[in-house]
Amino acid sequence: MDFQVYDIAIVPIIVALVHLAKQLGLGAKFQPVLSLVLGVATGIFYVAPGDPKQAILVGIVMGLAASGLWSGVKNTVEK
Repeated sequence: MDFQVYDIAIVPIIVALVHLAKQLGLGAKFQPVLSLVLGVATGIFYVAPGDPKQAILVGIVMGLAASGLWSGVKNTVEK
């Protein structure tokens, strides 16, 4: 399965889920880890369920993108 452009819309969903976990008490140290876990899970179960290598790679990219997006927005709002 090829990675489609609309699959990138998953990144803001990951950001929202990590923010929800933060509201529920998840520590700042574990937020990037949760972002990666959610990204890899999404890659495995949604983006490329038949290709584990691609699923994990795309999942890592989505998780890191979500973590970076969150960090960028947070730094912009704080400064």
